[in-house]
Amino acid sequence: MTTVFTDEGRAYAATIIAVQPNVVTQVKTSEKEGYSAVQIGAIEGKEKNVNKAQIGHAKGKMLKRFRELNLKGGVADVEVGATIDVSIFTVGDKVTVTATSKGKGFQGVIKRHGFHGGPRSHGQKHSERSPGSIGGGGGRAGGRVAKGMRMAGRMGSDRVTVRNLAVLQVLPESGELLIAGAVPGRKGTLVEIRGTDSHS
Repeated sequence: MTTVFTDEGRAYAATIIAVQPNVVTQVKTSEKEGYSAVQIGAIEGKEKNVNKAQIGHAKGKMLKRFRELNLKGGVADVEVGATIDVSIFTVGDKVTVTATSKGKGFQGVIKRHGFHGGPRSHGQKHSERSPGSIGGGGGRAGGRVAKGMRMAGRMGSDRVTVRNLAVLQVLPESGELLIAGAVPGRKGTLVEIRGTDSHS
């Protein structure tokens, strides 16, 4: 992340995203597949890391990642082999970013669910960050733990979508996109960026 200043002098916290050109590998139509969608491939890899089926499907290109997108405007004007790069975005566009969030491992209820924990003054011994009562007895769930009870457990590594982020800068020469705010994931995470108005 970095700080970006606008012409008016306003500062934004921004995320720098490296955008590699995406290639249209397949166009699915209602007549053939039963629905309309566009499949795109990205991230070129070494030949030893890409299987022959992927190479054949991508017409000889060493593409490792494929994603299918439903276009609101239809697929009539999309051709196989077309390249999609950072130039399709303009400054001021609102975009939706989807990615896998950082994995946190096994975490307690305070970090995972925002519990406050017990008082730090009297009567506590090794239980300041404990979850407290989870049911049992003749309580709310009739002597059992109710489904969906918030407890400690594995946190992160979820598919997260952030909507209505503004495009601050488009840098075609370096293939970079600067988006206002934070996006899910760590450095190097593969992200999916879509326009909020056209779902493209």
